[in-house]
Amino acid sequence: MASALRSVYFWLAILLFAITDIFFVGIILDWFDFGFVIGQYRFNHWLGWIGFLFILIHVPLFVTMKRRYVNRIRLFLGIHVLGNLSAYLLISIHFASQISRSPQFYPDLGTGIALYIFMITLVTTGFLQRFGLLNRMRKTLRFLHTTSVFWLFVIIAIHILHGIGIL
Repeated sequence: MASALRSVYFWLAILLFAITDIFFVGIILDWFDFGFVIGQYRFNHWLGWIGFLFILIHVPLFVTMKRRYVNRIRLFLGIHVLGNLSAYLLISIHFASQISRSPQFYPDLGTGIALYIFMITLVTTGFLQRFGLLNRMRKTLRFLHTTSVFWLFVIIAIHILHGIGIL
């Protein structure tokens, strides 16, 4: 724990958590509005898609690069942690914007809630693993983290197909 407190990545991660929480609560309390339209979609949808695209591209790339270039693992982990927390911020803005919509425009949240639960699981298990906060549960955290990635991608596919009206 003491080494985590001395890590710049740890404090940047904490800052990203704080910013995410501020935006999430601020959207719920109607302090921030990301529902304005750009093109065919609301801005919060664009943010969600940007976050998703980062995860879609970065996660397989990270898994490949960390094995190929073992000597650069600290750099790759830093990009992985901060990049995915930034994606989590964007996806949280999208999710908070969806759940704060007025009753007459309230969306179907079935796959969205499942996605957000898996995002929270990924973020929590990744954070705990990266900074060694629950070392005695290291194998359990790793299992939850890696299997959640698989299910996140499956549910994202279902979410997208549902959103475009195929399912």
